[in-house]
Amino acid sequence: MKILRLGHAMYVFTSKEGRRYLVDPFFEMNPGCPDEYRSESFMKTIDTVFLTHGHFDHISGLETLKNANEDVMVIAQYELAMVLIQKGYENVMPINIGASIAFDDLKATMVQANHTSSYGETEGTPIYTGTACGYILNFFNDETVYHSGDTGLMSDMKLIQDVYNPSIAILSSSGQFTMGPEEAAYTVKNLLSVKKVIPSHTFPSKETAPSPEILEGLLNAFPVVSAMIGRDVELESLLAEYEDTEVIVMGYGEEKEF
Repeated sequence: MKILRLGHAMYVFTSKEGRRYLVDPFFEMNPGCPDEYRSESFMKTIDTVFLTHGHFDHISGLETLKNANEDVMVIAQYELAMVLIQKGYENVMPINIGASIAFDDLKATMVQANHTSSYGETEGTPIYTGTACGYILNFFNDETVYHSGDTGLMSDMKLIQDVYNPSIAILSSSGQFTMGPEEAAYTVKNLLSVKKVIPSHTFPSKETAPSPEILEGLLNAFPVVSAMIGRDVELESLLAEYEDTEVIVMGYGEEKEF
């Protein structure tokens, strides 16, 4: 299995069978997505997209993706899925917390996250879309990945570990809108028992951003983004002497095989 990071919380998972699963299609205003992955040819390779919630920095590229690849399946929490269907999106599969959906090479389970969710908040009055979620991606005969989605610290993570036994966690650790590095480190030490953790929901700096001009525009529109830049290394530092879990800081546009 391969994991490709395309943004602060946007990842593509490629199974051994070659299928591609995308979490949170943030193609628009995303300074962490290299241009080659904004192409129609790349978008056509995506088989299924999972949405963690409706905020613009997780869903704003869905229309672009659908225009390029109309057959792609969209998995979303019920209220968000209903909004998308009413907006005219097709091939949308609504599920809810605790439910699973099976593919030939993967069983995906929606799990709880401690975060809000709305749709269209940058365009007008936000539409409430239920609660946010994370996903357990159980690749058959391979790794099981816990993508936390946007979340604060919650004891439910212990249940998620006990029930689904993930080996890799992609864990929010930016602060501002999710838990920060300190809470993420506590989670790794006390609630999860994963072999590897990838810090998430952190933004690139001007030096590390594949699209520095997009970063500049994002910072002008949303100055709070500056508080989430480069915080991956803080979690790495906090867990430097913790031998049970390896911290893997992924670059933007970097793909690793697990």
